[in-house]
Amino acid sequence: MNKHLLFSIFSLLLAFASQPAMADIYRCSHAEGGAPEYINNAKEAQNRGCKAIQGGNVTVVQSTAAQKPVRVATASQLSQGSRTDGSADQKARDNDSRSILESELRKAESRLADQQKEYNNGEPEKQGIESRNYQRYLDRVAELKDSINRHQSDIAGLKREIARLPSSN
Repeated sequence: MNKHLLFSIFSLLLAFASQPAMADIYRCSHAEGGAPEYINNAKEAQNRGCKAIQGGNVTVVQSTAAQKPVRVATASQLSQGSRTDGSADQKARDNDSRSILESELRKAESRLADQQKEYNNGEPEKQGIESRNYQRYLDRVAELKDSINRHQSDIAGLKREIARLPSSN
């Protein structure tokens, strides 16, 4: 082995061996029934009648005061606020939101039209092996129908979100 590696390992072992042993930890109970207190002072623990904890480590995390619940505003409340404050920044954000939602609506409507064209009123053209395997054909027809329903639901949701936005005047 390399002499430097051996020296490093020996130095680390020596450093750990010279560390003092961990102090004992004592648990002190409150007479009022409150949360226990943990200390590492042997004299104080003896005076207060605390019990030594054997083995393992103790991690104590101080609690913080309970915070008031945060109230979250809904989209309609936010749009109400934007109508009353008249700030240019809020109007710009509303306009950005509207343009993004309208863009998503156009994409969803396009995907729906493609799906409906392929679905062909429940009788899509058979593809490859589907002429010999009728179950595959039925599975694909069911998937197309489910996909069309999802696209219609997405479109309805996008239209609702657009309707909630303040008018772009």
